[in-house]
Amino acid sequence: MQPLRTLSLWMDQLDEPLCARPALREDLELDVCIIGAGYTGLWTAYYLKRQAPHLNIAVIEANIAGFGASGRNGGWLMGNLLGEDRLLATLSPQQRRASVDLLHGIPDEVHAVLQREGIDCDYRKGGVLYCAARYPEQERSLRAYLDELYRQGMTEDDYRWLRPEQLDGQLRLSNAYGAIYSPHTATIQPAKLVRGLARAVEALGVTIYENTPAIDWQPGEVRSPLARIRCQWMVPAVEGYAASLPPLGKHQLPVQSLLVATEPLPESTWEQIGLGQGQAFSESSRQVTYGQRTADNRLVFGARGGYRFGGRLREDFTLSEAEVGLRRYLFSELFPQLRHVRITHSWGGNLGMARRFRPHMLCDRQRGIALSGGYGGEGVGATNLGGRTLAALILNQHNQLTAQPWVLDNRPLSSLASWPPEPCRWLGYNAIIQSFVHEDRTLANPASAPWRRRLASSLADFMEGFMH
Repeated sequence: MQPLRTLSLWMDQLDEPLCARPALREDLELDVCIIGAGYTGLWTAYYLKRQAPHLNIAVIEANIAGFGASGRNGGWLMGNLLGEDRLLATLSPQQRRASVDLLHGIPDEVHAVLQREGIDCDYRKGGVLYCAARYPEQERSLRAYLDELYRQGMTEDDYRWLRPEQLDGQLRLSNAYGAIYSPHTATIQPAKLVRGLARAVEALGVTIYENTPAIDWQPGEVRSPLARIRCQWMVPAVEGYAASLPPLGKHQLPVQSLLVATEPLPESTWEQIGLGQGQAFSESSRQVTYGQRTADNRLVFGARGGYRFGGRLREDFTLSEAEVGLRRYLFSELFPQLRHVRITHSWGGNLGMARRFRPHMLCDRQRGIALSGGYGGEGVGATNLGGRTLAALILNQHNQLTAQPWVLDNRPLSSLASWPPEPCRWLGYNAIIQSFVHEDRTLANPASAPWRRRLASSLADFMEGFMH
């Protein structure tokens, strides 16, 4: 088994011993059984136990808390939800504004919990910079996106355009055309959050059993290797590992995202780059890049990885030379002074992608199942909203959380959209990704003829349409 500290930079930085909690060895009768000690499962346990201390709740985890994406992500705590523009499109302007405010409030809600529970996870709310930085087409696409946000009712308090000289005050890129800035994002040390949250739910009276995989489940019952659990409510909170709990794998695919971290950089280098307030940043190609400056002055930079035929999980995240090289190339395009810095850590994780790229928070009251997922790589903040929402649904509350368009109350699992069978999934995913790669290579080449640039972007636009 891979040493736990090598799972990510974040796990390596923990100053606690990574010893597994005891496994479950005897049968249990519970009110709520949560499968998975990642963000979704732990947030659900936290809000349930705070509101209903009498509930008997346990979490079972196949490895240790934070083994999955919760301990491996890029540390963006966003006040957003993947595909929120489409999810909110049918609402009235007033309803849409209320839903947007709920989403934008996620970082502050998490911060309040961190303060209440004494969890230090290097939280810094510096906002996010979506940058046009590698070719001029990025500026046009970002400006069009900003115009669409304003048509949807957003204001300059939510998103605003920064000219190159304004961006320079926050982040200095080699070839900036401008950026969209939003204040509704914080950066964190992900493993510190998930491990601290695990301790917080234990302090409330929730038991976590580690090295306890769910080998079979059905409504009201789950089996682990050494025990059986019966419960009133089941919360499968496995995200990228949905295939381990059939039939969830039909509705959620595992997609990989891969990251690198540099050595700690001297202050003189950061004076050239910026990011002094904990800002997150990305460049706006369709490669889905993301980065942050860590509390110990490293650059962490990631980009979306791949999808494996049949939805097979990637378990070995020893990145290849080419995988590391692509991420070095991308961040060096932005920061040429970092072209030769030492990369000390490289890793990746499996995230969950829902059909039509729509996250969901579902409650099947007849079968006693509640689940939240399909965050599509934007789950650090969305899991907090998911945990609050599942707690409200299980407690049969009717409030702002449960009235959102991503909530499916009193609906069966079968109401979730299913992915098509193989080989359609693999062929479709890779065709889309290859169109994005082709577009990026074409646009990043200044010698590309205008007609080639238009053709590459038109093809990528067309292929992206299949994602919705």
